[in-house]
Amino acid sequence: MKRRLPHETNQRFLVFAATGTDLIFNRGVELPGFASFPLVEDPKAQPIVVDQMRDLIEVATEHGLGCIIDTLTWMANRDRAAPLGYDTARLATLNQKAAALMCDLRNETDHDDVLVALCIGPSRDAYAKLDPMTVEAARAYHALQIGSVAGTDIDLVNAYTFNQVEEAAGAVFAAKDCGVPIAVSFVVETDGRLDNGTGLEEAIDQVDAITGNSAAYFMVNCAHPDHFSHALTGHPRLKGMVVNASRLSHAELDDASELDDGNPKELGVEVARLVHEYPKISVVGGCCGSDFRHMGEMARAIVG
Repeated sequence: MKRRLPHETNQRFLVFAATGTDLIFNRGVELPGFASFPLVEDPKAQPIVVDQMRDLIEVATEHGLGCIIDTLTWMANRDRAAPLGYDTARLATLNQKAAALMCDLRNETDHDDVLVALCIGPSRDAYAKLDPMTVEAARAYHALQIGSVAGTDIDLVNAYTFNQVEEAAGAVFAAKDCGVPIAVSFVVETDGRLDNGTGLEEAIDQVDAITGNSAAYFMVNCAHPDHFSHALTGHPRLKGMVVNASRLSHAELDDASELDDGNPKELGVEVARLVHEYPKISVVGGCCGSDFRHMGEMARAIVG
């Protein structure tokens, strides 16, 4: 069944990308190395993972919004999973299990606008200064993860926290090769630019130029609205913003000993202001430090 994606409908969608911090600080789950994907294999943890996305569906339903439920697989790629003992075959099976969990949850709900996305991340630490991958190397790399679920009933791929144009373009090609729509989300620093100084909208244009506009749409994530709102101009391909609760930089967040959850109501008001100023933005949600207090405030402010 083909479901309408955010760029194909006037519906607005919620998404929740703060799964790691929410599991640790609100649900009492330990994540060695901040890797949440092993929970997919743990029968005791699976209900917690499902309940997290069920909470998202409930918030969306309450406010008449759609939602996108992500698989718990942001780090479930070759390089980031290897230190935990995962080889290619085991990773493929895990990604398939993660997709099945979310598809089963979507299928049990009466909500018409629930989408399932395979969540992928960059091959390496998104916040480290690294030499770029080539487009073709990234294409082959991400095809392994995306291809493992291409035959399932997922609706799209959410590619979060990409900070290199070349790797993002390769991921777009990989999704196209596998016949799955993809939304690419760039991570920006406090100046609204990628780590190498490329502007957010410039990065979108570069990926589109390389791939022939093959991505479904683009987003920005893992940054507070204060970090990127000044860089927005209403770019027609920027459809989503998945925001941090904290105004701290990535380096400051890494060094912080306590979670900075910001001000949920203030964050909701600011997100709604940007949505109303830039109505092409139809996907909103929370990233690091946010929880379902923030999601509820965003939803209320957007529909209010």
